[in-house]
Amino acid sequence: MRPGRRAVKMDVNQPKQEHLLALKVMRLTKPTLFTNLPVTCEDRDLPGDLFSQLMKDDPSTVKGAENFMLGEMLTLPQNFGNIFLGETFSSYISVHNDSVQVVKDILVKADLQTSSQRLNLSASNAAVADLKPDHCIDDVIHHEVKEIGTHILVCAVSYTTQAGEKMYFRKFFKFQVLKPLDVKTKFYNAESDLSSVTDEVFLEAQIQNITSTPMYMEKVSLEPSIMYNVTELNTVNTRGSSCSTFGKMTYLQPMDTRQYLYCLKPKPEFAEKAGVIKGVTVIGKLDIVWKTNLGERGRLQTSQLQRMAPGYGDVRLSLEMIPDTVNLEEPFEVTCKITNCSSERTMDLVLEMCNTNAIHWCGISGRQLGKLSPNSSLHLALKLLASMQGLQSISGLRLMDTFLKRTYEYDDIAQVCVVFSHLKPES
Repeated sequence: MRPGRRAVKMDVNQPKQEHLLALKVMRLTKPTLFTNLPVTCEDRDLPGDLFSQLMKDDPSTVKGAENFMLGEMLTLPQNFGNIFLGETFSSYISVHNDSVQVVKDILVKADLQTSSQRLNLSASNAAVADLKPDHCIDDVIHHEVKEIGTHILVCAVSYTTQAGEKMYFRKFFKFQVLKPLDVKTKFYNAESDLSSVTDEVFLEAQIQNITSTPMYMEKVSLEPSIMYNVTELNTVNTRGSSCSTFGKMTYLQPMDTRQYLYCLKPKPEFAEKAGVIKGVTVIGKLDIVWKTNLGERGRLQTSQLQRMAPGYGDVRLSLEMIPDTVNLEEPFEVTCKITNCSSERTMDLVLEMCNTNAIHWCGISGRQLGKLSPNSSLHLALKLLASMQGLQSISGLRLMDTFLKRTYEYDDIAQVCVVFSHLKPES
């Protein structure tokens, strides 16, 4: 040891200074139904009807159903329980003056620390002037949980004693937020090539309950983006009234999965602009609302759902009008729509028609269609003749851009049913 310095021995057993205030935090949840564990035996056993009589006298059992795990009483939560994403976390905070002196300038602050942010949940940030002995300050905080993972509730209390000493302490309460639902989405493009439905897309949402309790699915809806209109396909019309495909009681048991189907169609102002629908498009987002035991409500909204729209290339050809059934060896007419999907380049198009074994085009092949401006369309009426009966595919259209010397081929555009003339149903 250096001269002039003296070692000071610290008392490790020195008691910590006790605070004058006590902090209590309790999570607020709905109670649960009390369940009994029935104990039975046969009449010839030693207890006889003792167990049966005890269960009948038990006030917590349901009269007439004593042998079932049913109850009419509610029980308060015995532990912190589980908190799921989308639910509202509620907590009761109480600061009690355990001392015999008046405490001044009491400030209670409650923060919720997540993995990405720190939120202030206190209803008021103003200090209480004084707190008398055996009095308390109460506060109830609410927060809709929007993140999964570890959450820490930080409760801090500061106050001033009668001697003017400023005191401060805080407590931490850690809990986990779990995922209640597993949501998977699939997109399906409409199979038909008719322009009225080509841009339609079907969304299938698979929702699985991954909690340990049943859920009542109050609402599952799709909020479309500004480019689409949506039609829900989860109801059926029975005798003039609409009812859910899942029945009257829309309960989702633990680990059960349910599929919801929606049809989206571009709004007319966007459908006319072929370049707008190309590439990645934002479809919308799912809004899911459910209730658990005793009506505890939860809500989830997915992020914006996106899909890769089918590519049509520079030129898109679709059929506006085509008959379902045609007569064998009799001409019929179809109406085509040709769209320049390029947003920058004008095209000079030439139409060529190639016959197949079953379908023959009527008219001049190689005719000029003229110039087509970017994002514009033209309608074209064509005549065909079928030489074979049955379900025949329309193929053999070719569009050539004379500017780039590029040819676009269109096969299997649509299908028609070819029948003998005397078999065609009368209109």
